[in-house]
Amino acid sequence: EAEMRTNVVIDNDLMKSAIKLSGLKTKKDAIEEGLKLLVQRSRQAKIRDFRGKLKWHGSLNDMRTDK
Repeated sequence: EAEMRTNVVIDNDLMKSAIKLSGLKTKKDAIEEGLKLLVQRSRQAKIRDFRGKLKWHGSLNDMRTDK
């Protein structure tokens, strides 16, 4: 997986809070975790667009393994 080098200006208080609250060790880790969360949230929002639009046929009772 290729890495991208970049320089950004980030609010110091925001970065300190992110590292403290997350328990992450480095600024790089905090930025990467934030980007992962942003991507995850976007993907979840796209999935929610399917709510009520998909048809499912089956029996939950037949699928249950705790019978």
